[in-house]
Amino acid sequence: MHPSLLLLLLLCSLVCFLALGTLCAVSDARAFFIFGDSLVDNGNNNYLATTARADAPPYGIDYPTHRPTGRFSNGLNIPDIISEYLGAESTLPYLSPELQGEKLLVGANFASAGIGILNDTGIQFVNIIRISRQLLYFEEYQERVSALLGEDQAKKLVNQALVLITLGGNDFVNNYYLVPYSVRSREFALPDYVQFIIFEYKKILTVRSLTGTSIIFQHLKSVGRTCVLPSLSSFKFDRSYLVDSINSSEKKN
Repeated sequence: MHPSLLLLLLLCSLVCFLALGTLCAVSDARAFFIFGDSLVDNGNNNYLATTARADAPPYGIDYPTHRPTGRFSNGLNIPDIISEYLGAESTLPYLSPELQGEKLLVGANFASAGIGILNDTGIQFVNIIRISRQLLYFEEYQERVSALLGEDQAKKLVNQALVLITLGGNDFVNNYYLVPYSVRSREFALPDYVQFIIFEYKKILTVRSLTGTSIIFQHLKSVGRTCVLPSLSSFKFDRSYLVDSINSSEKKN
């Protein structure tokens, strides 16, 4: 694995470990908020005109209803499992018309498949909720809860909540390595790109709407071992390029 990728993995994993260590302490939180990509999207993209959707089999075959739910999974996804651990019901997608009244107090899932840390990640999916828009929706959510509970109680609910953020994988799979000689790969050598990603990620984490919350970061997975070929069906080039390129980068010492 390239040293810069290893640095990113270690950084994210360390923060994830530290945050998980506080999970029990915040287990009585009244709200759970999720931001990120397809690993945590539980249906927002079903409400969008996009190709990044999980609304057909085999998605959902092991879910209790045995039907696709918008989760990019055969069954429960990471937020569902965390909610179970906390003894709470799963959060609803923010775009769901069912997210009203008391259900707002459980929290909300703002995640959208295909997005990344960078705004140009996932452009082939056209209509997805980029992280900047997810954060704007979070501010809108707080206004809705304020109208329901009052400003002080809404602030207390948010400050005591748990936040899960999953970002980064698409910035490689659906950006840097999307096509041979992509714009980003011509702009940055891989080590510089990793540093750029970390810099942009830090800016996201310092936004005012996230201050005061307990945050769990899911670390960047080993993208070279991820099945990515189906997402490239519309591109007319040797699809082995992507996996070969990522595996090559991982093997560099």
